[in-house]
Amino acid sequence: MSRNVRVVGVPMDLGADRRGVDMGPSAIRYAGLAAAVEETDRECIDAGDLNVPRPETRASKPRPEDGRAKYLSETREVCASLADVVGDTLAAGEFPLVLGGDHSIAIGTVNGAARAADVGVVWFDAHGDFNTPSTSPSGNVHGMSLAALLGVGEFADTSWAAAGVDPENVALVGIRDLDPEERVAVRESPATVYTMSDVDERGLPAVVEDALAIAGDGTDGVHVSLDMDFLDPNEAPGVGTPVRGGATYREAHAAMERVADLGDDLRTMEVVEVNPILDSLNGTSELAVELVASALGKRILR
Repeated sequence: MSRNVRVVGVPMDLGADRRGVDMGPSAIRYAGLAAAVEETDRECIDAGDLNVPRPETRASKPRPEDGRAKYLSETREVCASLADVVGDTLAAGEFPLVLGGDHSIAIGTVNGAARAADVGVVWFDAHGDFNTPSTSPSGNVHGMSLAALLGVGEFADTSWAAAGVDPENVALVGIRDLDPEERVAVRESPATVYTMSDVDERGLPAVVEDALAIAGDGTDGVHVSLDMDFLDPNEAPGVGTPVRGGATYREAHAAMERVADLGDDLRTMEVVEVNPILDSLNGTSELAVELVASALGKRILR
């Protein structure tokens, strides 16, 4: 990939059920993000953080118009702003690298990426994020983000959420924790799902190559969404919803090295769900920086 990288922080924790993930963008920057990006021979331009409402200043209960989804109106505001920033960054010929914050921000990133192009999505995550307000056990929007941007359920025909992405160009990688109704929705979706059982049988590099091919088939580019709970908690303890049995350190790097092979077909990327409060010595943020560098083309011998 030849474009300069514009970093956009979204200190969002309204979509999660644990405080601290709003500090993720700062922790990732502190872990040396700018230097790591510039080591890949690209300029790193930090656009700062979007303004995100604080939970303390908003209603603690869902608004009637939001159904059972917590802070859905506020999430809509943030994601609409993020979509504008991502769209403008792409129009300027730069690569948007979005730092979360919880995974609800993907709604904004993908909507911005899809404004002037057809995009596919590869979703690295322990979870499906395929709930809707009526199926979610928690009401947390970070568990609905993929369903939202695909227009599933109550998110159908929502101009702020549904991004027009063809679900046949969506691949989920590393899945190992689904809610009961969410499991049914994922099975019925045209999206392709690679569980950790698939990874065990085939190896992660082969799975990721297939996922990228699915996302790129007939599209103008690929969005990569990296939730740090894709990795095993032994590797990335600083996440809000850890699930045992995830990717190892080297598997995650191998996955991002395959992402780098996309070159300029990698349209956008986000890294989400880093929670420094739950971390050890900022290790999860440091790993996030390493994985971004691998996705941008850093290799052992060059």
